[in-house]
Amino acid sequence: MSPRGVATPDVRERLFAAAERVVGRDGPGALTSRAVTTEAGCAKGLLHAHFAGLDEFVAELCLDRFARTAAQAQALSRRTGQGTVAQNLDAVALALFDSAGPALSGLAMSRPATTRRIREAMEGGAPGFTAIEDAITAYLAAERELGRVAETIDPSSVALAIVGTAHHLLMTNWPGSPDPRARMRRLVATLVQAEG
Repeated sequence: MSPRGVATPDVRERLFAAAERVVGRDGPGALTSRAVTTEAGCAKGLLHAHFAGLDEFVAELCLDRFARTAAQAQALSRRTGQGTVAQNLDAVALALFDSAGPALSGLAMSRPATTRRIREAMEGGAPGFTAIEDAITAYLAAERELGRVAETIDPSSVALAIVGTAHHLLMTNWPGSPDPRARMRRLVATLVQAEG
């Protein structure tokens, strides 16, 4: 436990990681500010010192994880011509399911103030599914130019199918549901099966 008055390094990430552990282990209903700070091993008031409340905290956590995945998707352009197209796409698509992704998405959707904050942030330019879709589209177009995917593949349609399916699986998955990663891998393999 961090002593009172002593700065806690990387507070946001420490609290975010703790929240993911709580939700992943105990489900979305167990997420409280006290559960997060206890899991993080820090002072009980730390979450409220950095966030206006639990709704804002959950929104910021979701936005942070979307931004990470969007950055990973944008990095796909550096993978053009390397590895397999399916492996490269899997890395991005499956990143959405890392940690407690499905449970956090469900939690965010059940909290109107959180949902509103996420929507407002995305309307203001915060990266989300659209940024991921755009990056996948650009990557597939580059791979098509190299002949690593069939000319008949429409990059924007494949990107929409990947992102749309990920969104669907995130919103319909709950504790006890089968792991969505296998379905996501099968979809990606089917969509790019004509790769060269």
